Amino acid sequence: MDKIRAAITGIEAFLPEYRLTNEELSRMVDTSDEWIMQRIGIKERRIMTGKDKATSDMGAEAVKKLLKKTGTNPDDVDFLICATITPDMPFPATANIIAHKVGIHNAWSFDINAACSGFIFALITASQFVESGRYKKVVVVGADMMSAITNYKDRTTSPLFGDGASAVLLEPSPDEDGIIDHIHHVDGLGRLHLHMKAGGSLRPASHETVDNDEHFIYQEGQTVFKFAVSKMADVAVEMMERHGITAENLAWLVPHQANMRIIDATARRMGIDPKQVMINIRKYGNTTAATIPLCLYDYENVLKKGDNIILAAFGAGFTWGSVYLKWAYDGNSVAG
Repeated sequence: MDKIRAAITGIEAFLPEYRLTNEELSRMVDTSDEWIMQRIGIKERRIMTGKDKATSDMGAEAVKKLLKKTGTNPDDVDFLICATITPDMPFPATANIIAHKVGIHNAWSFDINAACSGFIFALITASQFVESGRYKKVVVVGADMMSAITNYKDRTTSPLFGDGASAVLLEPSPDEDGIIDHIHHVDGLGRLHLHMKAGGSLRPASHETVDNDEHFIYQEGQTVFKFAVSKMADVAVEMMERHGITAENLAWLVPHQANMRIIDATARRMGIDPKQVMINIRKYGNTTAATIPLCLYDYENVLKKGDNIILAAFGAGFTWGSVYLKWAYDGNSVAG
């Protein structure tokens, strides 16, 4: 094999202990368990609590567990990339803070901001360095503390989001398994429909922006839903057609966990059985950049070497894409 392939050789995660249930949320805002389950499919979400806790704390815990699980010396890591839209601070990069907290001293690192598509964008960015032959061990983190930018007075967005982090190790594959292809797109017009109004250079923080609740997620739900349903399904189907993948030889679809109706629509367009779809939205909600690797982590024990897997996501920006990979190891041999 001439081309070096980057393969996921380990995965770990961190989830806060506190569970914000629909019942508790209904006491904070005008909503109900029935409304949330029917429209979104979320039962509870994890929330990071504690003084001075941030996205890097979750990411660092996931990376510590990953290094231990894979027997990786922190000094052997060449590169770390963190996908997040909730950085600890505008600068430095949360990836740098994570690296420091876990004792990774010989790597360089940076953040990537692609919202809910962040993990797959970061995964493909990181894979290029492995495929180049220059790097042997690369860590990709998807982490978001969405509770920090969620307005719990807004009934339309407050049920959607949770906190969490997951990390994967990328290494050169010794065979044909690993990351095979990707399709990624962006459309900056989407910024009008899903964004945070203030806090950047366009509208720096002020008394006015704080008083007007402009430092929280703003989403035009119906518009975002329509785009997400079509675009995420489009790239997943395109990937199947490009590589001759059928419902019979696809092991898993790993979709971004934003809304069960979006997930179901994507699976129908792909013509696959619901049993082929990884789903954990019910217990975690939308953890943005962490949703896809959290799915892989939750399902690791049923993954088999050589499994055909398609990752698919849609996020703010708009950003969307899919990744086709062959799983590189038998998950039941290492899963906790």
